[in-house]
Amino acid sequence: MLTITRGRLRARLAEGPEDLRRAQALRHLCFRGTPGIDADAHDARCDHVLVEEVAGGALMSCFRVMAVADAGDLDHSYSARFYDLTPLAALTGPMVEMGRFCIAPGQADPDIPRLAWAAMTRLVDARGVRLMFGCTSFHGADPALHGPALAVLLPHVAPPGRRPAERAAEVVRLAGLPPPADPRAAMAALPPLLRTYLAMGGQVSDHAVIDRDLDTLHVFTAVEVDRVPPARARALRALAD
Repeated sequence: MLTITRGRLRARLAEGPEDLRRAQALRHLCFRGTPGIDADAHDARCDHVLVEEVAGGALMSCFRVMAVADAGDLDHSYSARFYDLTPLAALTGPMVEMGRFCIAPGQADPDIPRLAWAAMTRLVDARGVRLMFGCTSFHGADPALHGPALAVLLPHVAPPGRRPAERAAEVVRLAGLPPPADPRAAMAALPPLLRTYLAMGGQVSDHAVIDRDLDTLHVFTAVEVDRVPPARARALRALAD
């Protein structure tokens, strides 16, 4: 079983209904801003990773990982609810969808996301994963909030055959967005998770989806494991070890 300890923190897989419930409660707090339970049919198909304090077990972060055996299984993913993944059908090898990544409000310890990525790296290597993908969210469904940040993604749009087609009812196409007046500020406005994906060589869809239910705007994001820069791969595996 996956267990990684770093100082006061530990990453591990959820082991039963109570662990899952804790993750769903943190997700609801992070994505909806209120106490509650965020649950859907995809949870049963996923492994759930918890990052918690060793002493006391307070939950600091969580995310879920769904194994996708091959391209034929892509339609069972959460991303397929919003994106037409047919153009990715030519991809081969094991894949994983990473989703619902969140960090408890008020927690700024950089070891929290580091440990989460260490756990993800351990899973990817153990399963021989070729592609990681998911929906990366911006808080707030109003596109006007994110124009410069979306525009700065244009150089990172995946080529045809590596990016999904449109499926959602409300989308924002990246092409045609005015270039940001301050590219560095626009890059800084990206969600931290998305900046991490881009640093790993990640690519995004050519459009963003407006999700009114969660009050988010998100882009499909994919990282081909073989294309992760060697220095970044070594750093991730050092954390995982």
